[in-house]
Amino acid sequence: MNDKATTTLMQSLLRPELLASKAYAVTPSDGLIKLDAMENPFRLPAALRQQWLESLADAPLNRYPDAHPDALIAALKAHIGVPEGAELMLGNGSDELIQILVTAVAGSQRPIMAVDPSFVMYRILAQQLGLAFTGIPLDADFQLDLPAMLTAIAAQQPGIIFLDWPNNPSGSLFPEADLEAIVAAAPGLVVVDEAYHAFSRTTFADRLGRTPNLLLLRTLSKEGLAGLRLGMLAGPAAWIQELDKLRLPYNINVLTQRSVAFYLCHTKVLDAQAEILRSERERLLKTISSYGLSIWPSAANFLLFHAPGRAAALFSGLREGGVLIKVFTGHPRLSEYLRVSVGTPAENDRFLAVLESLL
Repeated sequence: MNDKATTTLMQSLLRPELLASKAYAVTPSDGLIKLDAMENPFRLPAALRQQWLESLADAPLNRYPDAHPDALIAALKAHIGVPEGAELMLGNGSDELIQILVTAVAGSQRPIMAVDPSFVMYRILAQQLGLAFTGIPLDADFQLDLPAMLTAIAAQQPGIIFLDWPNNPSGSLFPEADLEAIVAAAPGLVVVDEAYHAFSRTTFADRLGRTPNLLLLRTLSKEGLAGLRLGMLAGPAAWIQELDKLRLPYNINVLTQRSVAFYLCHTKVLDAQAEILRSERERLLKTISSYGLSIWPSAANFLLFHAPGRAAALFSGLREGGVLIKVFTGHPRLSEYLRVSVGTPAENDRFLAVLESLL
């Protein structure tokens, strides 16, 4: 195979931004307690799993799925609390919906904006589509710097501002008044990403429709259904109608549609799991703090802590002890930080035991 010819062809066809970018990295986790990806660690109870499997038994796998499952969308609107007049579209995870949003405004060549640090896919997708990305640094306590954000909005006129609420990776829940000020100042869209709503129990859903530029992003991944890959984008009907043109047909498979419909009849089970995780989050916060590490309060299902001079060693030691957490590479501010997802009580016990042994 002629590698030089292949490289020459790629350089002639592909965007320079794509060639310069890196794929989203997923760390292998086989054989490890997986506390790196903010998942719900609990499975459905065995009896409920059997009922779920029965609900899938006659799924017509030989047919394309419902391209626009109206009944499921209506149920999800009720689940989220989407107000009258607003609409909802579904994505193969929230990542697909972020990609649709960035693609939709790419022709304007207006920048994409978010706080920094925040969910990395905002930056990756903007840059791969050739758009400038601006990250507005959070302050020393990982809180929103509203004056800096408003100044940047006025100067750069972004096409989309993404606000992960709570923030990833800090877990900070920015003041609602600050978000409202950003929506009022923004010349383009403001997308409030509530991926961790199950743990923050705070939402902007009731504000949809009050202004023409506010959209809401949700996912079922953190509620306990990460394997289904279902994201939801809610907002004014006119916006959803236009954005839906970029959604690929049949993007939500029949097994996901049926599984989500089943889940919506049993939300109390996952609500109870979320309550356990919120309680465990506070236990982890207190215990890690007692080890002498700086750790930030979180409204999500993870905790960020500071380990200056030993973050890499702690990550490696935890991995050798059978526990995988998140270490940050490539971000100048986060190189001495680690993030741990909240696991089951037994998983958290193991994490704390290994961490304490390393300190």
